[in-house]
Amino acid sequence: MIGVIKNLVDYRELIAALAWKNIVVRYKQAYLGILWAVLKPVMLMLIFTLVKAFVGIDSGEIPYPILTFAALLPWVFFQESTSEGINSVTGNAALIKKIYFPREVFPLTAMVTKLVELAISFLILAAMMVYYQMVPSVYALWVPVIILYTMVVALTISFFGAAMNVYYRDVGQMLPVALSLLMYASPVIYPLSLVHQKLMVEKAAGEWSETFYMIYTANPLAGIIDSFQRVMLKGLPPDFNSLMPGLIAIAILLPLSYLFFKRAESWFADII
Repeated sequence: MIGVIKNLVDYRELIAALAWKNIVVRYKQAYLGILWAVLKPVMLMLIFTLVKAFVGIDSGEIPYPILTFAALLPWVFFQESTSEGINSVTGNAALIKKIYFPREVFPLTAMVTKLVELAISFLILAAMMVYYQMVPSVYALWVPVIILYTMVVALTISFFGAAMNVYYRDVGQMLPVALSLLMYASPVIYPLSLVHQKLMVEKAAGEWSETFYMIYTANPLAGIIDSFQRVMLKGLPPDFNSLMPGLIAIAILLPLSYLFFKRAESWFADII
């Protein structure tokens, strides 16, 4: 992974130029411009709030709209970064055939592009916190670490997926479906505390409850979303018990994913 960091530093100007190009091309002809980037979490928040009125999801002392919007910030950033990261190599086929540079620049560029959109979403979250008279505590300083961890998770999937998508274009088509299913297996619509209550307190799955909870938190997004809500809205530190299973999984999978990507990149220009 030292190689990823080195390439990020060495090719920072190229990454910045490609990210700027992506933003300009995507929103050049759009009347609302980059504001379209925040429409997705806002619309999803409204839909989930409507669903909550019928289902009756317990959000505790935190108003449900801001709780679910805080969940959607890291989720949408992860989803969009992963989607663009997986399609980033095939989407730059012409550039790959012309000149060589480390191909991981493309997934990294996709993520940098989404950081700009994430920053705009943060402004909306700040406005909502003012509306609900919520003041972030000192634990909000954990936010950059949580976002960095989200980036690492997105890269883990992007490296493997981008390489596979070069050989099998079905990967890019399957991804939206897979990510939609993953969203329901993550505490986006409902809080992680509800899952903890059902499995660890009420033992809803009997003797398998603890095992199921560990499997659930092995999804890194579970710990990421819960930690983001805790540090921004609840004035609490991250729950490292919920973060640890996902951290272990990513620590194992990220080097394997990057190694697979580097081994496959030598054939990208021939196959694309």
